[in-house]
Amino acid sequence: MNFVFILTASALRRDACCLTVRLDFCPHSAPMFAPDANNERLVLFENNWLEKLTVVSAFWFVVTWSVLLPVVAIAGWGQATPLAGFGLVVAGVIVWTLFEYVVHRYLFHWDAQWLWAKRFVFLLHGNHHARADDRLRNLMPPILSIPISLCIWAMFVAAIGPAGTWLFLGFLLGYVAYDLVHYACHQWPMRGALGEALKRHHMRHHHVDDEMNYAITGIFWDRLFSSRITSLRR
Repeated sequence: MNFVFILTASALRRDACCLTVRLDFCPHSAPMFAPDANNERLVLFENNWLEKLTVVSAFWFVVTWSVLLPVVAIAGWGQATPLAGFGLVVAGVIVWTLFEYVVHRYLFHWDAQWLWAKRFVFLLHGNHHARADDRLRNLMPPILSIPISLCIWAMFVAAIGPAGTWLFLGFLLGYVAYDLVHYACHQWPMRGALGEALKRHHMRHHHVDDEMNYAITGIFWDRLFSSRITSLRR
């Protein structure tokens, strides 16, 4: 008999360490989340094309945003004075750090009660906790990041006019920095006081308490909102 893995209503549970996933055998069901042949990656979609859209390499991430960031800068050219543009970019980076914290804490770690919501959270972020060192899922794939970015761009422009493009550029720079730092935390030996502090902060989120240390780049938000790990006891 051929068996497939599916995410059941009880599949997501929390223990003292981190978010874990229980994969149950269930025949005659559509495969939802199955380890691939080499047991290194969770398969999120049965459709191969959809599955390919859920991963991105560091190389293609850098190529994609190396093209898109200048496009946004060109779009904002002349929409604000140099000083105002610089100020908006800095403000955008700060806004990103708060956005990063709020989304990670309240969406990515949403303790949903409905099965569809549990599956949504797992697709969005839970799979990362299940396979935290999967290098092709340490970065947000463009299929998600680009549409979300376009919506935020539209919101900024609607809020403050054409100069909102500069605010968005700062926001986008913050996002790219965040994703690269997140990738580095899982894949690279980070050096220096700042690098070690960022990696230590995020590794404690994964290996000590996944309900603390939500920030990746703006780690001061965890101190401000009292969500910083102060003890290494589980």
